[in-house]
Amino acid sequence: MATLEVRDVDTFYGNIHALQGVSLAVRDGEIVTLIGANGAGKSTTLRTISGILQPRGGQITLDGQRIDSLPPHRIVELGVSQVPEGRRIFSRMTVLENLEMGAFARKDRGELGAELDRIFELFPRLKERIGQKGGTLSGGEQQMLAIGRALMSRPKILLLDEPSMGLAPILVETIFRTVQEINQQGVTVLLVEQNALMALQVAHRGYVLETGTIVLDDSAASLRENETVQKAYLGIE
Repeated sequence: MATLEVRDVDTFYGNIHALQGVSLAVRDGEIVTLIGANGAGKSTTLRTISGILQPRGGQITLDGQRIDSLPPHRIVELGVSQVPEGRRIFSRMTVLENLEMGAFARKDRGELGAELDRIFELFPRLKERIGQKGGTLSGGEQQMLAIGRALMSRPKILLLDEPSMGLAPILVETIFRTVQEINQQGVTVLLVEQNALMALQVAHRGYVLETGTIVLDDSAASLRENETVQKAYLGIE
């Protein structure tokens, strides 16, 4: 059974039918990527899963339990954590305070020190800047902080929305290596990423979304070799 399953989901922005019968599944231990053009509905899919948007139709389940009518904080408590597009850190709060905010739903407060140690092992630069205000960090450091904050809730599944946006190529490689490391530590990942080539290099499977509809799904390796995907998303003629 899939850890996360989205079945025939319809999501609207007012009268705009943003997601039209979207179905996808993410199994335990996978990195699954969702690729598509700007405006295809990728971020909308993540926002719907995390409860920020309420679907008008379909079902979303986590370990077999329906979550599509739950408020976002309850979905976090059940094990879904999102790193939003644009990072959205708390700019006036310190690195440590941002990380602590990520653990707001946890009851095991005594374990937070160990969780912080794991975050600092993943991102040593955050430890160096532990007392620094989030808004003074570089773009790459802010992305590390946004991921670290999401991991503080100890999620079963991590929703990553455009983690490479606005980053220098060398930092993009660092972020994606870290995503793989997070996955190897036991966190399942659903990744939305404009850089389709990089996403398909780290993912196990992928879905292609066009104007609110899933048009293709396959292993990441097969999608990299798919002629349509190559022309539309990988820049290969």
